[in-house]
Amino acid sequence: MTAQTGTSDTVTTVYKVSGMSCGHCEGSVSAEISELTGVSSVKAVASTGEVTVVSASPLAEEAVRAAVDEAGFELVGQV
Repeated sequence: MTAQTGTSDTVTTVYKVSGMSCGHCEGSVSAEISELTGVSSVKAVASTGEVTVVSASPLAEEAVRAAVDEAGFELVGQV
């Protein structure tokens, strides 16, 4: 089940992350994923556990997982 959409210049992917409970959590996850090559924007929402990532091309799930782990949370997968 993939939620990747976008135009020829960008790809939008929605991920499910467990453990986020506040704005600080959102900021930590967003900051780590923002450091990945090609990422232009990240929006994390703690109440739903969803993280929307806009990037120049599809991201390797392993890279996203490592970034989320670095922030102290767990990547469940794509929505």
